[in-house]
Amino acid sequence: MAHRKGMEVSIAIAEAASACDVDCIAAYPITPQTHVVEHLSEIVADGELDAEFIPVESEHGAMSACAGCSAAGARTFTATASQGLALMHEILFIAANLRLPIVMVVANRALSAPINIWNDHSDAMTERDVGWIQVFAENGQEAADLVVQAFKMGEDHRVLLPVMVHFDGFILSHVIEPISLLDRSDVKSFLPDYVPQQRLDVDNPISMGPVGMPTVYTEAKMAAEAILRNAYGPVVECFDDFGKKFGRQYKPVETYRTKDADVLFVTMGGISETAMTWIDAKREAGEKVGLVRFRLWRPLPIDDFKKAIAGAKALVVVDRHFSPGGAGGPVAQEIKYMLYGDPTRVPIVEFVAGLGGRDINFQDFDQMFEKALPVVKGEPAPPFELIQVRGGHYGKI
Repeated sequence: MAHRKGMEVSIAIAEAASACDVDCIAAYPITPQTHVVEHLSEIVADGELDAEFIPVESEHGAMSACAGCSAAGARTFTATASQGLALMHEILFIAANLRLPIVMVVANRALSAPINIWNDHSDAMTERDVGWIQVFAENGQEAADLVVQAFKMGEDHRVLLPVMVHFDGFILSHVIEPISLLDRSDVKSFLPDYVPQQRLDVDNPISMGPVGMPTVYTEAKMAAEAILRNAYGPVVECFDDFGKKFGRQYKPVETYRTKDADVLFVTMGGISETAMTWIDAKREAGEKVGLVRFRLWRPLPIDDFKKAIAGAKALVVVDRHFSPGGAGGPVAQEIKYMLYGDPTRVPIVEFVAGLGGRDINFQDFDQMFEKALPVVKGEPAPPFELIQVRGGHYGKI
């Protein structure tokens, strides 16, 4: 029976992973995810979870150990953030292309330098291309729920891919919220036992990770691309199954007050809840504004997004990372890709905000909204802007 109580979001995530009856946890501490694996180590040490907890020498070692455990047929979990995720980079590709359904939560945090332990999405966006399924949580309840769903998504024999669950560092990871936790019997009724399709076994040896000569490499990468794109259907099925069973429905792209909206903000992660509160105030003032947010980031839910923005006159895309020397924010880049060549495409007004943990407040949303209003009336979209720059000016690119 699910029970609801106030708890730190990181602890709730650890409890959710424990309820999934994981076999192996390999982890290295890094702010702000440490409480997740710290609590799991306590659960294992207290005998509440029969699992191997592997304390390793680095995040590279953590992902390497996870790959080995998963390849041997174990249900495997880890957590990291920021520089730790970057240090795993080499092994992330291997986990995806060896079809290892590891689940990893990432307490999103800015990348150095300068050293910064606070939240933005630079770590997540730097790992867009590693071939993992990726989902974003907006609050603690969603983060805990998505951990349970991630195992079901990844372990589906039509998928067999690792899954990242992103949640904002500090503004979620260290916040205490009322959360309805699923107990082990609830999870057992939703999440089947993991039955690996193939695994390392000395009695039945197989090859994993052989050399890919030029004659096969391209075909292998295209097969991996097809597998990730085709994971969309099972992911949606998992969302629907969870909603029917527990009453909390998730979708690849979610909307808020989009009906009749001229301006739609596009966000990801915890700032979405701030945006929704701001939108309520603007709606009361008579403004036609709404919100579209990505729950599923990989595979990219193109059709869902196009359906969600239909009828809008301008999109305000709020990125929390940008490509230095490149083409602005990654979310805006992806949206431009989705809409390129579409005769009904919606003008895009791009902003980058909230870097390194800086709060995005109502005044920031007001400024972005005001810059979008001329676009609604037919004027061209302004240049990409890095807002919140100190000194009263804005960085235009």
